[in-house]
Amino acid sequence: MKQKTIILTFSLFVLLSVEAQEKQQEQPKPKVGLVLSGGGAKGLAHIGVLKVIDSLGVKIDYVAGTSMGAIIGALYASGYSGKELDSVFRKIDFDKIINDELPRASKAFFERGNSEKYALTLPFEDFKVKLPSALSRGQNAYNALSKLLLHVSDIELFENLPIPFFCIATNIETGEPVYLDRGNLAQAIMASGALPSLFQPVVIDDQVLTDGGVVNNYPVDELRAKEVDVIIGVDVQDGLLTREELGSAPEVLLQINNFRTIKAMASKSKKTDIYIKPNIRDFSVVSFDEGDAILKRGENAALEKIKDFEALTKRMGRYPKIKTEKFKSDSIQINQINIKGNNRYTRAYILGKLKLKDKEKISYNAFQKGVDNLVATNNFDSFYYELEKDELPDEFNLRANVSETKTTNFLKLGLHYDNLYKSAALVNITKKRFLFNNDVTSLDIILGDHVRYNFEYLIDKGFYWSIGLRSRFNAFNKNISAQLLLDEGEIAANGINKIDVELEDQTNQFYLQTLFRKDFALSLGVEHKRLEVKSETISSSNPNDEFIFENTDYFSVFGNLKLDTYDNRYFPTRGVYFNGDVHLYLFASHFNEGFDNFSVAKANMGYAFSVLDRVAFNLDVSGGFKLGDKSTQTLDFALGGYGNNLINNFIPFLGYDFISLTGNSYVKLMAKADYEVIKNHHITLEGNWANIDDDIFETGEWFTLPDYRGYALGYAINTFIGPIEAKYSYSPELKQSIWFFNVGFWF
Repeated sequence: MKQKTIILTFSLFVLLSVEAQEKQQEQPKPKVGLVLSGGGAKGLAHIGVLKVIDSLGVKIDYVAGTSMGAIIGALYASGYSGKELDSVFRKIDFDKIINDELPRASKAFFERGNSEKYALTLPFEDFKVKLPSALSRGQNAYNALSKLLLHVSDIELFENLPIPFFCIATNIETGEPVYLDRGNLAQAIMASGALPSLFQPVVIDDQVLTDGGVVNNYPVDELRAKEVDVIIGVDVQDGLLTREELGSAPEVLLQINNFRTIKAMASKSKKTDIYIKPNIRDFSVVSFDEGDAILKRGENAALEKIKDFEALTKRMGRYPKIKTEKFKSDSIQINQINIKGNNRYTRAYILGKLKLKDKEKISYNAFQKGVDNLVATNNFDSFYYELEKDELPDEFNLRANVSETKTTNFLKLGLHYDNLYKSAALVNITKKRFLFNNDVTSLDIILGDHVRYNFEYLIDKGFYWSIGLRSRFNAFNKNISAQLLLDEGEIAANGINKIDVELEDQTNQFYLQTLFRKDFALSLGVEHKRLEVKSETISSSNPNDEFIFENTDYFSVFGNLKLDTYDNRYFPTRGVYFNGDVHLYLFASHFNEGFDNFSVAKANMGYAFSVLDRVAFNLDVSGGFKLGDKSTQTLDFALGGYGNNLINNFIPFLGYDFISLTGNSYVKLMAKADYEVIKNHHITLEGNWANIDDDIFETGEWFTLPDYRGYALGYAINTFIGPIEAKYSYSPELKQSIWFFNVGFWF
């Protein structure tokens, strides 16, 4: 009997244990939420935390974030692992993102030339200068995020992402938080991360949104409302600085801004089950160049909570992060294009800049270049777009919303010094939409040792024929070669080789321009040139008068073909360049009594390439000749000096002073090595070789060893006002050296 009782008791105990285990197994696994705070570059620590979470197999069921926490959180929610995010962010050029730097080739020829000579550009309206709303439009950041999120571009509700997600932004008009959980994911996280003064606000559903960290930098309560059981939180926001650390006005303002968020964190941290606070006090919100160290601090902080994570995985089991298929194709086909928000600029104008056509298959890089082309016009504050998936994997429909720039007036300033024009200050007024929606008007007034001006007007029609007007006036004093002005008999009679002259040149052009094969600019036009050259070196009949060599109006027609893919005008590291020009001079005023028509043809080709990260080479070959009447010597070729934007047929040639070597035909080869010692500091070594004389293509002299050589060693600093350069040049023929100096962009 006693034995039966023991057996019965044991059996009952076993049954109860099994039932308890079954009930325990039936208990739902905890739902885990992840909240990531904002903090600018400090937010890179989130990636370190995510790498640890993934390695321990912690399954995240919901993600919430603000600012940088929203950006990293959205990428994680879309399927990227912590390790993949590490790789992604190591490849990003944050300087390019923050400065909204666009590739030089994306700018139209007019816009490129009109932007590479100004140190400062300020918008103004009603004769009042306005400061821009932010340092960056954020377009480069948006482009990068759109590409990374292309595989989830068809998801409207963020709760349908591989991991449900939401983020917080701030309504800048009301100061209220805005909860974002649907729509364009890339645009939503751009709004949440629009750090004031760094990125311009983002408009969504007629709300002007900025950084969510202004009102809610750690949305733990909103995440708890999603019925999560366990919250993991990563806090990377700044702490309060001590009096010793408050050394500048920006730091004081940042301290004041942090009062509310730090106070809020005192209570919010207690609502977090696993609270992670990386030690990143030594870094700032813009310390992107120290991303490796910040990320490592995030890893270390997460590893300090490893016992909490292990306890969590014991309750829920290990769940390796599920790999999500990303978009990896090199090409896309855009079937339909829908553009909204354009009022002044036509659909054809926008598509022309994008270089897109319906149902055209292009590489994603080509699509990205088209977006850059459109943004580079500076006619749009933003260009937000979605590539919505169509029926086939690589087919999309483009949905775009543009915001046209309201400001049309700009004040631009520049400074310059060189050996020819001497010192100069540049004041520019640029007016967009002056007569038509797609026109631009620009006037340079150059004050200094020589007053000059440059006026340009263009009606830009993209692939169609654009219409342009140019007018410029140049003047300088220089001791130049007598061969440019006198024939051999006059030189022998006067016994001079150099003449001190004052040269004035006014050139007016009307032209038509179109894009040829998408990258070449083809221009055809008519030109009026008034050229005046006078000197006191040679006496006239009246001792008080200057001797006038030239005082003529010339009328010509011209054609120009130009290609320029250099990545930098002054220090190219890659790209090709071609500029071919033909002028047919048809008429001249009475001063040139023996005038007969003639033509001048010239071409310049260049190729830049890099062999190491900081070493680049630039090869350049040019040549030109005159056909027809050859008595008009003032429009012959003249070699010598260093610089850009030289007028007429004056060609730079190191080792010789400006306008030292003359002839009606020439060939020139240049080779340049550029070593960037540290960022923006360049040591250059250059050599140029040339033949120049009359009719060298007829005599065959163009194909002989060079008659003239020049070499130069230079040092340059690339600054916001332009290059500051010093070059020591030497000519073996002259056996003498010449120093060339340049400060600022050339104009």
